[in-house]
Amino acid sequence: MSKATRTDTRSPALHVADSHDLIRVHGARENNLKDVSIEIPKRRLTVFTGVSGSGKSSLVFDTIAAESQRMINETYSAFVQGFMPTLARPEVDVLDGLTTVITVDQQRLGADPRSTVGTATDANAMLRILFSRLGRPHIGPPSAYAFNVPSVRASGAITVERGAKKAVKATFSRTGGMCQRCEGRGSVSDIDLTQLYDDSKSIAEGAFTIPGWKSDSFWTVRLYAESGFLDPDKPIRKFSNKEMQDFLYREPTKVKVEGVNLTYEGLIPKIQKSFLSKDKEAMQPHIRAFVERAVTFTTCPECDGTRLSEGARSSKIKGISIADACVMQISDLAEWVRGLDEPSVAPLLTTLGGTLDSFVEIGLGYLSLDRPSGTLSGGEAQRVKMIRHLGSSLTDVTYVFDEPTIGLHPHDIQRMNDLLLRLRDKGNTVLVVEHKPETIAIADHVVDLGPGAGTAGGTVCFEGTVEALRAGDTITGRHLDDRAALKETVRKPTGTLEIRGATANNLRDVDVDIPLGVLAVVTGVAGSGKSSLLHGSIPAGEDVVSVDQGAIRGSRRSNPATYTGLLDPIRKAFAKANGVKPALFSANSEGACPNCNGAGVTYIDLAMMAGVSTPCEECEGKRFQASVLEYHLGGRDISEVLAMSVTEAEDFFGAGEAHTPAAHKILERLADVGLGYLTLGQPLTTLSGGERQRLKLATHMAEKGGVYILDEPTTGLHLADVEQLLGLLDRLVDSGKSVIVIEHHQAVMAHADWIIDLGPGAGHDGGRIVFEGTPADLVAARSTLTGEHLAAYVGS
Repeated sequence: MSKATRTDTRSPALHVADSHDLIRVHGARENNLKDVSIEIPKRRLTVFTGVSGSGKSSLVFDTIAAESQRMINETYSAFVQGFMPTLARPEVDVLDGLTTVITVDQQRLGADPRSTVGTATDANAMLRILFSRLGRPHIGPPSAYAFNVPSVRASGAITVERGAKKAVKATFSRTGGMCQRCEGRGSVSDIDLTQLYDDSKSIAEGAFTIPGWKSDSFWTVRLYAESGFLDPDKPIRKFSNKEMQDFLYREPTKVKVEGVNLTYEGLIPKIQKSFLSKDKEAMQPHIRAFVERAVTFTTCPECDGTRLSEGARSSKIKGISIADACVMQISDLAEWVRGLDEPSVAPLLTTLGGTLDSFVEIGLGYLSLDRPSGTLSGGEAQRVKMIRHLGSSLTDVTYVFDEPTIGLHPHDIQRMNDLLLRLRDKGNTVLVVEHKPETIAIADHVVDLGPGAGTAGGTVCFEGTVEALRAGDTITGRHLDDRAALKETVRKPTGTLEIRGATANNLRDVDVDIPLGVLAVVTGVAGSGKSSLLHGSIPAGEDVVSVDQGAIRGSRRSNPATYTGLLDPIRKAFAKANGVKPALFSANSEGACPNCNGAGVTYIDLAMMAGVSTPCEECEGKRFQASVLEYHLGGRDISEVLAMSVTEAEDFFGAGEAHTPAAHKILERLADVGLGYLTLGQPLTTLSGGERQRLKLATHMAEKGGVYILDEPTTGLHLADVEQLLGLLDRLVDSGKSVIVIEHHQAVMAHADWIIDLGPGAGHDGGRIVFEGTPADLVAARSTLTGEHLAAYVGS
């Protein structure tokens, strides 16, 4: 290979092209940002810190990343732009020096039942090609090993309109790998008939136990009673075979009931259409509870949960089928791939091995390729997205990360830090929104926003090095070296929650007694089995309230008032004070502004061009009809109430003319979890990850339960907010509740009364209890990874 000899020498003077070494932001006003102007160095690691809700995401994601994406989209033709999401220009005066932005956020991967870790990356596609080349017996192309592709066969005549028309006989077939029974889902659903009716009663006696099915309902109960197919006075268990067939499975049939033509169909298809075809998350709570009781999911008996057809399962390489490969732990699969020596597919094996090694390197070697992507935590989903960028040849791009250490044990954070530094050292700009001091410590440049949250934030309090931040007088600077001390005395348990023989996922027949009446922390490296132990093994019937990391579902119409149920007592209070209907005070019902339908903004679709949203001219963004705003409670109209902060509203509804105990109780809980700065009408889509987590916690605190299970409640919390969270956990325990927390944060571990440590590793290297006892005992023993890191944290 020839190589040209360089004859030029680099000029000592700086080339003008090398002078563009800053990203300049001037006058940013997105969300709560207050005319922010900063300069961010390129090809450096910059960490953005500040309390939850201070404006970090608004600056990094909604301003810098959004404008870069919008400008890239504008380079495509108007036709192509018509198929892309429309992005409005951020509220900012000047954005200069931007490079292409790659966003790696915490958005969950698709919750489609056929989406897995393997399909979300390139790993499954490469495995399918590998088996189509080396698998024996050979069953077909890569599609024959894909559980998302059904087998298709067709034959018939096609007319070819070329010259003289003639009909040509044609056949078509495609071999897919989808299991025919479960259609590639791995599980089949069944309806539990005992949840639909009481078979000891007749229809006339009220046998149905389906929500909303009342005895006088013309479209449901009376239709079955008067259809003529059934005896309404006979107990259902005494129906003949024909009656039971008609009752449960009859095809849609026209019947006449009291002179009205109606359509009768069997109970099971009717339930499937009226309940099971709808989005479960959008249902009312009591309907959703019914659906969860009535529908049972079992492993598909034909494919044994592998999602694949018999043909795909029969083709093997060295005794391993593609189903076996997908169920392996990824670290083991990487070893198996390295053991394959086949020159004909050497480039494929190298690429596949590199992808699987990236999983291990990033701390996800404990996953398997068949793991449904909807079951990954936010941190796991973010790290899966990182995999495609680790081996990228791109340089001089801007990588934006949203708290990449979420869900990571202190032992794993160092590995994540190394990856961030590696991306920077390739010549990229790395912007990280982060709270963990371990990651803040490696930053080349720190931007601290605040000083408070919501309207009290949105300004830059500090820019500079980590050392200067420590010496500075900002909230982050003051709390950067905070260390929670071990308790001198711990609470005594009032009882125990027994778990026996737990085998969910990677758990190895675990027996453990979790103490009640205390603050218990379950910890261990990512993938050690913490969630499996608590969410998958708690005995049924226990008085448990579980607050997991599931995403809050809601549109831009949803806000804290609607999500927490706060709006209901407020609407009733307004209605009672003014002698009108409560529906008038809902922007989604009768009170909505007719021009914008209660959205507060109007959307103009410009076809192939980007759509535009503008504040509604009629209601001026208030969302309600002018006539509704004439009704007052305590001197305020409904739009003014929704514009209040939680703290302001707590005072407003706590006393005086507007005194509403039901509303005040909900507002107290919101203030308790540190959301006093939120406005009641702020769209849920604008809340940060930490704010959404605490909003869920505030909502669940209303439920009557003796045991609270919290899944990493410090997610998205600033160092200063962790102290407030510890106070909240103490108040819950002191009020007689038992609190069990899955957590990696050392401050929560140090503050616990009891620690259960799982490990010693992840996946099949974990699943065992490696320590039970007080935090002081764990620090003294230093027998586990957690013990070593906790000892270093508390300075022992």
